[in-house]
Amino acid sequence: MSAPDPATEPWAKFSWLLATPWLVFLVFPVTGILQAPAPWWLRVFALTAVLAFAGTYLFGFITNARTPVGSARNHVILAILFVLTAPVFAVVGLDAFGMFTFPPVYAVFSQPLRRAIILAGGLVVIVATTVLLAGSPERLLYAGTITGTTLFVGLIRWIDDRHQEREVLERQLTVTAERERVARDVHDVLGHSLTVVTVKAELAERLIEADPVAAKAEIAAIRSLTREALGELRATVSGLRVARLADELTAAQEALTDAGIDADVPTDPAVVDPRHRIVVAWVLREAITNVVRHSGAGRCEVSLGSSSLVVADDGVGPGGAAEAGGLRGARERVDAAGGTLTVRPGETGGTRVEVRW
Repeated sequence: MSAPDPATEPWAKFSWLLATPWLVFLVFPVTGILQAPAPWWLRVFALTAVLAFAGTYLFGFITNARTPVGSARNHVILAILFVLTAPVFAVVGLDAFGMFTFPPVYAVFSQPLRRAIILAGGLVVIVATTVLLAGSPERLLYAGTITGTTLFVGLIRWIDDRHQEREVLERQLTVTAERERVARDVHDVLGHSLTVVTVKAELAERLIEADPVAAKAEIAAIRSLTREALGELRATVSGLRVARLADELTAAQEALTDAGIDADVPTDPAVVDPRHRIVVAWVLREAITNVVRHSGAGRCEVSLGSSSLVVADDGVGPGGAAEAGGLRGARERVDAAGGTLTVRPGETGGTRVEVRW
């Protein structure tokens, strides 16, 4: 899952709207230029520099969405902003420090946040030191303005960064969950199908000399099973596969019989609440696979209820593998559907897998 293009994000596209209100601070250097006792041509030059300063500042924000944070272009824009303050200093002196509010604001959105904070801190030190040495403590307001403005927009940037990190994490979690779903479904499909194929192959091997016709039928069934498994696998990867309870009941009867296990399997899935049939089908498939593979049972009984499934055998018992492999995936399915799955020894031995809502 790919990340969204930063240039299409509303925050990136319209960040210049957030930057625009700060232009009101340019009123102070403009007023100072108009009132300064300097030659008219120098005042015009300083006013032109202020206009160029405002244009560069807005240009930087408008095009910022298409520029990586910390790029050389952003360094150049910051440098231009500082250079354009020189003519204003020549006319109004220390009052030009009012323009120092803008470079930190731009830096917060165009540089790594730590670097922007360092830049703002350096400017605060420069401004405070200069006005104190010049004997103009009233102009410390400029240092306070730089500090407050930088902290405000820095907080906005920090919140936005955390929001983007959360979105990236959510996308990663979605991808991980989908991978786990596909892995679980592939395990359920292939685990059951390959177990049945193995049992039928062993049966065909025993029958090939004693009853060639029956052996041929088992081989045909193997061919059919492998084709069905391949189709199920393709559909599972596409996220389209749905287990059908009626099919699973039939498959369970055949798998147990082929494995030489006395089977008692109901044939009517209608007794199960339709809301639960898909999950019951998945659990039945996995439980029967475990009986055939691991139980060593001579008999297996399947019981269905409106909101329940019980698979009980008389084999060796669950041992330490009660939550291994597919049963763990089955438990996840049942939990997600609001039910409970238990795996425990049966009353007379063996294993009892039970699902209830």
